[in-house]
Amino acid sequence: MSTVLQNPIVQIKPLGFPWETIDPFLFCAYHDDAYPRGNGDMAVDDALLAGRNLGSDFSRKDGWSMYHGNPVPGFPGHPHRGFETVTIVRKGLIDHSDSLGAAARFGGGDVQWLTAGKGIVHSEMFPLLDASAPNPLELFQIWLNLPARNKMVAPHFTMFWAEDVPRFTATDEAGRNTEVASIAGRIGPVDGAPGEGGPLAPPPDSWAAQPGSDLAIWTIRMAPGARWTLPAATGKDTRRTLYFFRGASVEVAGQAVNRPAMIELRASEEVELANGDASVAEFLVLQGRPIAEPVAQYGPFVMNTQTEIAQAMQDYRRTQFGGWPWPDEAPVHGRDPARFARHPDGREERPA
Repeated sequence: MSTVLQNPIVQIKPLGFPWETIDPFLFCAYHDDAYPRGNGDMAVDDALLAGRNLGSDFSRKDGWSMYHGNPVPGFPGHPHRGFETVTIVRKGLIDHSDSLGAAARFGGGDVQWLTAGKGIVHSEMFPLLDASAPNPLELFQIWLNLPARNKMVAPHFTMFWAEDVPRFTATDEAGRNTEVASIAGRIGPVDGAPGEGGPLAPPPDSWAAQPGSDLAIWTIRMAPGARWTLPAATGKDTRRTLYFFRGASVEVAGQAVNRPAMIELRASEEVELANGDASVAEFLVLQGRPIAEPVAQYGPFVMNTQTEIAQAMQDYRRTQFGGWPWPDEAPVHGRDPARFARHPDGREERPA
């Protein structure tokens, strides 16, 4: 009996902003900002702010945006309920502060995984620490849904320091390397032991922590001309999206992709990736078994019904999800670039 092979590519779409996602993911934003040198307040000089819609600047004027920050770029205090944020900072530093009293400065490959649960207010500011040179910032922020049974759990945040994130390098027959980092989910060389040294444990109430979720978040960096085979997922109902966000031209399962693209793959199939010879290529992979529940969303609140959304708004107006213990809506944590995380119980951690 012959086997009919399916095309492992389901669809290809150009990347917009934010990137299109598939259940259990809700949202994925890629920020790549070439911020200028900072002033004495770790902020943008007033002269460079002319012509921007301050308070909501997504213009990318001069290669960067202020977002909702002024005069420090970033996202001042705002609420979340009912889902998780996974923030992967590839360049630069983020200052986190929240309504539980927790704070962190992280970047350079660090990951913060925040379970909003029943409600949290947090700020994410981008201090321009270098006063003599540019302050580039590059990050992904991914919103991962929570199942109904976990939407009202206590908030929780986890730091994955860059030094601890599992990584491996695969070398093809021509000696060209593909580097893979696993923020979530097991992955490894096809001919090796997948997930050696990992994965790190996700927050306890995350969909990623549920048996059978088959959830994965990986980044892939391919040298010019490199070839590597993305292994098939293990879950029967898993869905997988490959985002080609940097590079000139690649082939995915033999199909040429010549511009940034969202590529939905059949997760049950292994897929050969081949980079062209012109430049490094980079990808983000998001995969998981769908939660398959109704989604009701209003801005930063993601629940299952409109009644629950109305309740979230009412609760936030009444309680501010614990209040705001900081002196302003957009705190930054001083000029010392050292990375740290201070938890609500006062426990402090730093990378090794």
